[in-house]
Amino acid sequence: MKHFSNKWISSKQARKQRKYRYNAPLHLRHKLISANVNKELRSKYGRSIPLRKGDKVKVMRGKLRGKEGKVDKINLKKLRVSIEGIQKQKKDGTKVNLYFNPSKLQIKELNLEDKERVKAIEKSREIIKQGEKKNPENKKFSGSLNSGGIKDVPEKK
Repeated sequence: MKHFSNKWISSKQARKQRKYRYNAPLHLRHKLISANVNKELRSKYGRSIPLRKGDKVKVMRGKLRGKEGKVDKINLKKLRVSIEGIQKQKKDGTKVNLYFNPSKLQIKELNLEDKERVKAIEKSREIIKQGEKKNPENKKFSGSLNSGGIKDVPEKK
């Protein structure tokens, strides 16, 4: 039975997390195809962005590490991405596109032709700026190192 629930995402169980991914609707599947952004673009756009056709990406893992190309196809059903120019030759000589997990890719250049995408990026920038205003020092924890009930013990002489 295909039934979708947001409660699965908070589970520690791998089977429920898989079920969340397999049964997710399209608007959430698009977010699951997010890739890491390189250091130059990270200050502008944030840490990761959903991939779109036309983005320039670099393969970060596997045998093809270091290869670059434009995103050719995005398969939302299998949550995989095809890159132009990266193909495999079969025994009979035909060439077949290779599909990559988006977590193994890094975005080098964004395709900003789509106006909706530009709006979404600007909206995420505003959210990031609001987060910086709330926590200007960007501390990971509040309080001192001794806040967990650990007392200073005097040294023995």
